[in-house]
Amino acid sequence: MPLFNSSQSEVASPKPTGLERNPAQLSKFEKELIAIFVELMQALGFPKSYGEIYGLLYATPDPLGFAEIHKRLSLSKGSVSGGLKALKEIGAIKSVASDDGRRERFEPQLELKKLVLAYLRDRLQPQLESNTQRIQHLETVLNESQAPSTQRKVLQSRLGKLEKWRHKANGIVPWVVRFLN
Repeated sequence: MPLFNSSQSEVASPKPTGLERNPAQLSKFEKELIAIFVELMQALGFPKSYGEIYGLLYATPDPLGFAEIHKRLSLSKGSVSGGLKALKEIGAIKSVASDDGRRERFEPQLELKKLVLAYLRDRLQPQLESNTQRIQHLETVLNESQAPSTQRKVLQSRLGKLEKWRHKANGIVPWVVRFLN
């Protein structure tokens, strides 16, 4: 799909994001930027609401509080609360003091290095560790199966390849972390 519609000078939106819920609360610029982060977050396995929250914070020059995020995105309070908590935990956003000091406000973490490190540490590394146990379990299950020996050999070969992929990924992640630090 082309980024620009040949008959217009506007960027074409690739997919609906759900932001049609409350169009008066967001500028066209904010909607388009949020759409970028929704797609990125979903590609990384995060819920759409995380992308909406991060995108809004990214598109807004000043930090926003919970109530502002809730109102502007028309997300449920639970989605906003859970999204803010998760985004803070992975280092995608940070809390900043408000002018009155009473309400917590949020702004995006803009350093790519911190975002990548958090993703590797909090999402990819635990997944790789979990897969180690699953592959070992699959080997046991396959050895105990009643499948014909020709099928078992093919599947054992595939499990071997999967284990090699996992082993290589386990070696790459620490290297990437060291490189980014």
